[in-house]
Amino acid sequence: MKEVKLYLGYAGYCEAKESHSIRGGANKGIKFHALFGLIQHPEQGWILYDTGYTKRFYECTRNYPNKIYANMTKVFVTEEDEIKNQLKHFNLKPNDIKHIIITHFHADHVAGLKDFDEATFYCSGAAFSQYNKISKFWAFSKAILKDLIPEDFEKRLKIIEDYGKLLNDEIFGKKYDLFGDDSLIIYDLPGHAAGQIGVELKTQKQQYFLIADACWNRKSYEQMLLPPSIVRLFFDSWQDFKDSLQKVNLFHKKFPEITIVPTHCSATTSALVSTHYDLDAL
Repeated sequence: MKEVKLYLGYAGYCEAKESHSIRGGANKGIKFHALFGLIQHPEQGWILYDTGYTKRFYECTRNYPNKIYANMTKVFVTEEDEIKNQLKHFNLKPNDIKHIIITHFHADHVAGLKDFDEATFYCSGAAFSQYNKISKFWAFSKAILKDLIPEDFEKRLKIIEDYGKLLNDEIFGKKYDLFGDDSLIIYDLPGHAAGQIGVELKTQKQQYFLIADACWNRKSYEQMLLPPSIVRLFFDSWQDFKDSLQKVNLFHKKFPEITIVPTHCSATTSALVSTHYDLDAL
């Protein structure tokens, strides 16, 4: 693969129970960190993998019905946590970000989109279709807050299936080479959210598969341990979730040397997220 540079960071978090992330988990509170990735591509420039939380979440959930979302999901984010402020540690400004890959439209993955006026957005056709069709009133029921999305979003959007180079894949059936240069490979990972995608990339030190919310705990893909059945109420498709998890499990078995990164799995991300803001650490 063509090498890129990668920094993984947190932009806020919400609280959850470990027992909700995986069947048999402890009945204790854990942090579901909102992971983001800052990618430096040798030709395409600066790219974001998701955007984490911003304080806009509080503004968007002040009133009903979105307040229901906030009551169910306790979110904690400060101005210092927001990506636009973390970029300062890299001597970057928001307008330096030229591309943003959106894994899915849940608030903890898109809350920072409005900070990046010069960025082109990339998401799957299925993810955009759900976002586009669902009413603003009922969007919260799918963990979508439409007020977080820029007004000119569609003008700056590229659908991955239309833009990327289609490739065959032994496990997933298909995948997309986003820029056609074997640097960022996109996989379909639906289930948790409609049209959710993951990204495979390689740095000088390691190869990574960023799988968003295809699972919340590494034991899920390692041992095929599902979360408790109650959480299926919040998933777009339980069957698609199980199918995607099975494919990640097969990927892990075939490529054990590749580091798989679920967004909310602290057991994985705590070793990867650095406060030193170093693009060469990973």
